[in-house]
Amino acid sequence: MGGACSRKRDLLDEDALHRSGRYSKSSSAKWLLLTLPRCNSNVSVREQGKCPSLMDLCLAKVREDIKKYGSFSVLPRDISQLIFNELVTSHCLNDVSLEAFRDCALQDILIGEYPGVKDGWIGIVSSQGESLLSLDISCSDVTDTGLSLLKKCPNVQSLKCNYCDQISDYGLGHLSGLSNLTSLSFKRSNAITADGMRAFTNLVNLVNLDLERCLKIHGGLVHLKDLKKLESLNIKYCNCITDADIGSISGLTSLKELQMSCCKITDAGTTQLKGLSKLAHLNLEGCPLTAACLKVISGFPSMMFLNLSRCSISDDGSENFSALQKLKVLQKLKVLNLGFNNISDACLVHLKDLINLESLNFDSCSIGNEGLLNLKGLLKLKSLELSDTGVGSNGLSHLSGLSNLESINLSFTSVTDGGLRKLSGLTSIKSLNLDSRLITDAGLAAITSLTGLTHLDLFGARITDFGTNYLKHFKNLQSLELCGGFITDAGVKNIKDLKSLTQLNLSQNSHLTDKTLELISGLTGLTSLNVSNSRITNTGLRHLKPLKNLRLLTLESCKVTANEMKKLQLSALPNLLSVRPE
Repeated sequence: MGGACSRKRDLLDEDALHRSGRYSKSSSAKWLLLTLPRCNSNVSVREQGKCPSLMDLCLAKVREDIKKYGSFSVLPRDISQLIFNELVTSHCLNDVSLEAFRDCALQDILIGEYPGVKDGWIGIVSSQGESLLSLDISCSDVTDTGLSLLKKCPNVQSLKCNYCDQISDYGLGHLSGLSNLTSLSFKRSNAITADGMRAFTNLVNLVNLDLERCLKIHGGLVHLKDLKKLESLNIKYCNCITDADIGSISGLTSLKELQMSCCKITDAGTTQLKGLSKLAHLNLEGCPLTAACLKVISGFPSMMFLNLSRCSISDDGSENFSALQKLKVLQKLKVLNLGFNNISDACLVHLKDLINLESLNFDSCSIGNEGLLNLKGLLKLKSLELSDTGVGSNGLSHLSGLSNLESINLSFTSVTDGGLRKLSGLTSIKSLNLDSRLITDAGLAAITSLTGLTHLDLFGARITDFGTNYLKHFKNLQSLELCGGFITDAGVKNIKDLKSLTQLNLSQNSHLTDKTLELISGLTGLTSLNVSNSRITNTGLRHLKPLKNLRLLTLESCKVTANEMKKLQLSALPNLLSVRPE
């Protein structure tokens, strides 16, 4: 949050700030130490076991005594900013404590998803005046009335109003004077229509505009045609957008990123993008396209990210083969997603010259072992998605030279334990997904050389308690899914020492008991835990009390009650946001 004292900004009149007494000097911390009460030695700090800095101690003390302070306006701005950020992070900001920040010249007020934000809060926000540079009120109850108060903050550069359903076209009109805005986001704002987008016409300095899931903006893109500095436009999941809208943005020659997933854009629509020569990031996932669109896409020499997943691209004819071959000219391409298309082995020959590829997705395509031969030269490849393809154990031998590979998904393939041995030399792998009933303890033994693994998904694999012994080789594991149904409390003993774990899924193992919760009670870094379909009872819940970082807890089909889980949440797990069953 914030961090104002470390950033250089161009729009502020520093002389005016000095005249008002709001300084931003390196001696601010010393000033705070002289003016705040002495901190008690028992002040709690966020990271137990680590020596806190003097600033941490001061902020903790202010948070503890927040009711004693009526105003922070006399403090240096960077200190006020740090105190504000601390209250937001610790969820201690409310209607009363917020009042202390009136006229504090804060630069950043990032309260997106914070509970209770409403029009009254914007009065305090607007009191920051010309100092305010960044505001996030996403998921709030702010209305058009609240938005009108931002006229007092003409230097705002970044504004996020995602999921603000009470802001309408009328509210957008209040933004037309904020000509210094460079970044504006209104994700999933259903009240915004094409007519309301007239307010964007004057925002000539906009660089980033996010209108994801705004479902009533068909015809509104015409109001963007003069935003010549626009580099990024997100209209994903706006299924109202059609080919007729694309002509309105064809002249935005500064565009580098265009997100249009699940819009109604066809091959004809893509032809109107020809002039966007700087386009480097193009997302057309789920659009009704064919391979013919690649003729246009091949004309973007700066293209680095291309997502054509879930389109209607096929390689079943000579004309389409010719179109796919056009991709060869995109030598800067780093990320290519062709998942859920009718792509076969014959298609992959057209990709072997894209030697700068770092990520390649063939999820649910019709490729097999022979097609992987064309990937041998992609030595920069870091991520490879082969889920639900015809790839088997023999095909993995073609990947043996990809020494930079960090992530590979082999779920729902015919890869067996023996095939996994062919991955043993790829020691850069950090993420491995092996959802398959074909994988057993022997497969886990075959990959023990991959000691850098941080994510291991064995959902559905037939790993037994004996096989969990091999997990000791993966000391860096942060995420583990082991849901085949063969694990008992005895196997969990081999998991309890994986201290780096933040996500653990042991669901579907019906023999696990309360003993499992006792065993993992030392994994204090866990943020997500799933032990559904087990024999866990209300009695075992007490073992979860040390897991203070837990945010997601799932115990579906266990012998626990929603009432007892709620008690646990209120009494011992303050960070728990999602509990199932509720």
